[in-house]
Amino acid sequence: MRLDIKRIEAAVGKIAPVFLNSPQYVCESLGRALGCRVVLKVETINPIRCFKGRGVETVLSDLVSASGPQKLVCASAGNLGQALAYSGRLRDCPVTVAASSKASPAKIERMRALGADVILVDGAIEDALAAAADFSERSGAFLIEDSKNIGTCEGAGTIGLELAAVFPSPDAVLISLGAGAMATGVGHAMRRRLPSIEVLTVQPAQAPAMTLSFRAGHVVDAGPPDTIADGVAGRYVLPEVLDDLNEVATGAFLVSEESIRQGMRLLYRCSGLIAEPAAALGVAAMLENRDRFAGMTVATILCGGNISTTDFEKWVVRSER
Repeated sequence: MRLDIKRIEAAVGKIAPVFLNSPQYVCESLGRALGCRVVLKVETINPIRCFKGRGVETVLSDLVSASGPQKLVCASAGNLGQALAYSGRLRDCPVTVAASSKASPAKIERMRALGADVILVDGAIEDALAAAADFSERSGAFLIEDSKNIGTCEGAGTIGLELAAVFPSPDAVLISLGAGAMATGVGHAMRRRLPSIEVLTVQPAQAPAMTLSFRAGHVVDAGPPDTIADGVAGRYVLPEVLDDLNEVATGAFLVSEESIRQGMRLLYRCSGLIAEPAAALGVAAMLENRDRFAGMTVATILCGGNISTTDFEKWVVRSER
């Protein structure tokens, strides 16, 4: 197991306060719609509108303390790149982000606005990662790989510490699953604090690589993803992260694209919150499994709110009219 609860606890002191102690509350109207008691953990009310700042801050705090400011690079669909641009700027570290040319234009614009030099690469996120690795080798920039750099998982794990303090304790937590940093970090922290809690991951059925690998017990190539949830749309699984997931997760769900859109609409209607598709996966799982969660207290993490007005209009607003 790569994760350690003491390091997650120590990460709290490394993360800028602006990313910590995000709102968490029982959303009664959402609970009535879903037939269970729903606890929302809102990770969108910060300068980058997502949870990624916790992990990046943890990595950079250690890196800059040890080596001083230096060049940084990552591959990102948008949220990790925003986090790196924001935190790198605070530490006088030049930041380069490799992104797919198919990435959300709104997220690309936000990365640039925060000071990142964005390199657009033809292909998927894995092609962007190859470009980031090549840039790192050529320039000497430090490569931050989400989930592979254990600090990204431990920083995300601080969300679990905060959620574990909810009273009464949740029976289950539903965590959006992409490369695995949030699921493994939060899962580890919550299992250490609340040993009986169910740690349940959620992925789009059209981007199922980690879930199929978790169910099979070994890495599975699920083919190219095809989902609106770009933040969790990776194809390949890191074996070491899969090992971490196997230690903490008690179950895994796959959800449809329509359920994701319906989850976004419910979050907007019931809580007034704007969630990007990856952030609505937990609600989508409750929608598709009402009997499974009936009467339970279920926590879910709204991990990001970076969505273009065009997409929000198309997926949410028009359906509310």
